[in-house]
Amino acid sequence: MSKTQELDRVVIRFAGDSGDGMQLTGTEFTKAAAEAGNDISTFPDFPAEIRAPAGSLFGVSGFQLHFSSGEIHTPGDAPDVLVVMNPAALKTNLKDLVDGGVLIANSGAFVEANLKKAGYTANPLEDGSLSKYQVHSVDVSHLTVTALDGTALSTKEKGRSKNFFALGLVFWMYGREPEAEIRRIHQQFTKRPELGEANVKVFKAGYHYGETAEVFQTVYKVPPAKFAPGVYRNITGNEALAMGLVAGAHLAGKSVFYSGYPITPASSILHSLAKFKNYGVMTLQAEDEIAAMGAALGAAYGGAVAVTASSGPGIALKQEGIGLGVMTELPVVIINVQRGGPSTGLPTKTEQSDLSQAIYGRNGEAPVPVIAAKSPGDSFYAAVEAVKIATTYMVPVFLLSDGYIANGSEPWPLPDLTKLKRFDVEHRTEPEGYYVYERNPDTLARSWVVPGTPGLEHRIGGIEKDFLTGNISYEPANHERQVKIRAEKVERVARSIGEMEMRGETSGDVLLIGWGGTFGSLRQATEELRGQGKKVTHAHLRWLSPLEPGLEKIIGNFRHVVCAELNSGQLRAILRARFLIDIKGLNKVQGLPFKVREVIAAVEPLCESKPAATSASTSASTVEAQA
Repeated sequence: MSKTQELDRVVIRFAGDSGDGMQLTGTEFTKAAAEAGNDISTFPDFPAEIRAPAGSLFGVSGFQLHFSSGEIHTPGDAPDVLVVMNPAALKTNLKDLVDGGVLIANSGAFVEANLKKAGYTANPLEDGSLSKYQVHSVDVSHLTVTALDGTALSTKEKGRSKNFFALGLVFWMYGREPEAEIRRIHQQFTKRPELGEANVKVFKAGYHYGETAEVFQTVYKVPPAKFAPGVYRNITGNEALAMGLVAGAHLAGKSVFYSGYPITPASSILHSLAKFKNYGVMTLQAEDEIAAMGAALGAAYGGAVAVTASSGPGIALKQEGIGLGVMTELPVVIINVQRGGPSTGLPTKTEQSDLSQAIYGRNGEAPVPVIAAKSPGDSFYAAVEAVKIATTYMVPVFLLSDGYIANGSEPWPLPDLTKLKRFDVEHRTEPEGYYVYERNPDTLARSWVVPGTPGLEHRIGGIEKDFLTGNISYEPANHERQVKIRAEKVERVARSIGEMEMRGETSGDVLLIGWGGTFGSLRQATEELRGQGKKVTHAHLRWLSPLEPGLEKIIGNFRHVVCAELNSGQLRAILRARFLIDIKGLNKVQGLPFKVREVIAAVEPLCESKPAATSASTSASTVEAQA
């Protein structure tokens, strides 16, 4: 008879070959945790190769889930439970498992060939090297095939079901009722019901193995979290971006045109938007990145809310077109879902190293507003904001996300769209006194005229135009005037920026500055340090160009300022140049997000030290705190 133990939170990681279905396993357990009312945060981690060699270290795919009875901000620093399907998964993930943690290993895959591929000279399940963990060796491969005896499936098809055995076992361990998952399995395999039935059999076999095996003596329960009243759904960052674009266009009284070229990790934005054609969304998969940008500019010229998305390499190809958007002053939202670089780099890993590219990456003086989402759910509101700024100021807008946000998920309260403030677009239709570059005195935006409007025929293009008539002009003073107007227009976006996201007082020992997907780790680290009585404040920037006015008001009020980002210090360089103060860098470029303990280790010593004396020459060579 098993006993039941209640836990506040659990971090679990599934790992195996890229063909072992670990992403599906993690996703299905996440759904169960959400249905149970837990707060959740996920981190899918998969290889760049579509099908890496089986058993190889670089072919390991993982999915980490943090589920809790209280509020959480990250997928967890380290797993309490690690489920591995082969030796390579064990080799690459064991270092993260907490001491005393639960290790469930598919012993059937720990054969000589696989051990050799993973660099083991002896079987770690048998040599005593795992003594500090709670190890459960389960021959998942054999038990899966046994559960499917008598079915018409091939041996290969039977082997593909082993992830459902692991899923069933973990369902039992954490007291999840199996009925809802059984229904989901049947729904997912409606086109091949024989596979659905097979996976259900294996899922049940895993569940009942946990129930009957004497090694599993405890069922763990994580009570539901207390959420504010409302309707919630589990959402990924890219799904939220797509919904936010549609909602933003609705609030502007327009429709969305999206053009893009497939690239990891931005491709699923196109997939999500394609499902909204009944809401007036038009999508185009272009032949390349340059064509996608050109199509977006054409759609914006024609009066649509135009959007394109890519990752760093694709954004590089779009930059000439983005410069044309700056010159023609057309409203386009450009989404960069950042990944590790340069070049192809780490296409399935996360990074924040495209900030300089977004702010400075075009020829000539071509400033654009730059906004960053902080979490999967926040991506919805960041997209709405990007649409609002683009259409209000008649300017291309960069919206930065990253692989961590795009693929991660969290519970998201569905917004009441009736409470979102409209910003309806008004196209000029009155021809009298019309000049192409006549500007709104507040926003400096030129009129958005739909081509074909009687009496408002006009032309725009990449050659410099007269500041009023729009005729081609090579006049030096006119060019400088236009350059300054376009820059001032971006600066005036600051008037539309709300309150800065901040936790803590406006003065203290340490101001921890972050942006984008680092939010969860920085906020949780701040909460823990403040719980110890440390005078730490976390300021998280949504707007990176122009910088949020709230930062300027407080940045000089702290003994130490730390800028944390997943690059080598791009925002830090901007802040030091802008505010002329010493700013320390907390930087990590490993394709992985910050761990909370890394942030605490860098910030905690500063709460007890005095700032070193600096001069103009020494402040530029500040010793960086490296995660």
